[in-house]
Amino acid sequence: MARPLRIEYKGAFYHITARGNERKRIFFGKGDYDKFKEYLLEAQDKYGYRLHCYVLMGNHYHLLIETPNGNMNKVLHYINGCYANYINRKRNRSGHLLQGRYKGILVDRDAYMLELSRYLHLNPVRAKIVERPEDYRQSSYRSYVKAQKEAIVTTDLILGMVSEGGKTARTAYREYVEKGVAEQGRNPLEDVYGGVILGSRGFIKQALGTLKEAALDQEEIARRRELRKFEIEDVIEAVCSYFEVSADRLAEGGKDLRDMAIYLLKRHTSALNRQIGELFEDLTYSGVSKANQRFSMRMSGDRSLRKAVEKITGSMSNVKV
Repeated sequence: MARPLRIEYKGAFYHITARGNERKRIFFGKGDYDKFKEYLLEAQDKYGYRLHCYVLMGNHYHLLIETPNGNMNKVLHYINGCYANYINRKRNRSGHLLQGRYKGILVDRDAYMLELSRYLHLNPVRAKIVERPEDYRQSSYRSYVKAQKEAIVTTDLILGMVSEGGKTARTAYREYVEKGVAEQGRNPLEDVYGGVILGSRGFIKQALGTLKEAALDQEEIARRRELRKFEIEDVIEAVCSYFEVSADRLAEGGKDLRDMAIYLLKRHTSALNRQIGELFEDLTYSGVSKANQRFSMRMSGDRSLRKAVEKITGSMSNVKV
């Protein structure tokens, strides 16, 4: 079964969601909601994450979190594990409470946090559970628009995006959210790239640049082809620059250039063998595969070749977006 890619680094922001197994309920009463919030607080004490927004629905939940220590997986493992054990003990059940792995989307704070907070807080309104978001008790919205807030929620960042603070910020945020009710705004999660990143092209490249080279080579990673971080043009430009050959004379650059370009295209882009072959005077599908394998074997025994690849890859990382 394919597993989602986890991108973790210090100071990252995430939209987290998890659903009940077979879409069944995970919260059965007020006590369950309260217990889940206890685990949210315990995880803050244990792992130092920050909770910016939450919405707990009957069969799923949404969180907007920040991880100063780059430990999203530990945070969610603790929260979900503790809560599942609690429900299993309380209801004398066994088996999985949640449906598969939680979904963790890396979020571009400056571009999407404010809009995403509104979308989450309006979840109960869209579900027609309440008419106004402040009427739903199992969300962080009241902490944003009332003078008193829950200890588990930090509101300063998002309120600071609408006003300078205090009562003015709470009023401005309420107006911003209510405007979303009236306009029935779009779902910002429709912009998610590769199932795991919500942000600009520059943010996506930066985020994927934090991964180790082998991270996207694992067959079980979901949508791994889509998550390759460079475009074909980025690779071709970098290779041609290294070999001092113009891009329009790519096919004339020789076997070394061709094989290196094929290797880098396979490793860093979503290009198919057919697309790569067309760049080199209609090289066949199998010809592309053989060239890639041949170059990989050469690299294993040639230190200078590995350095050349590292240099080219480094130059690709500086491509402007």
